[in-house]
Amino acid sequence: MAWFLVEITYVQEKMPDVRPRHREFLRNLAAEGRVAVAGPLGDGSGGLTLYQADDEAHLKETIDQDPYLLEGVVAERTIREFKPVIGAWLPQGS
Repeated sequence: MAWFLVEITYVQEKMPDVRPRHREFLRNLAAEGRVAVAGPLGDGSGGLTLYQADDEAHLKETIDQDPYLLEGVVAERTIREFKPVIGAWLPQGS
């Protein structure tokens, strides 16, 4: 499994109506252990999510189902592989 940091920029006028469905989507992935942390940026312009997936293709398949993407809230999306080495939430011995 690999980790990926995904940043999105919102289409502001569409975001409030879709946010509940987007958060439910992320809650389900978190319950499956596929989202470590997610939330909006402090300035409200977008958000960040740290995902775990088999590979980038698997991640894209998953996040292409996000209501934010499906309902036109995502103005821009970047995906970067992340290699965590230190942190309280990492398994011991990582």
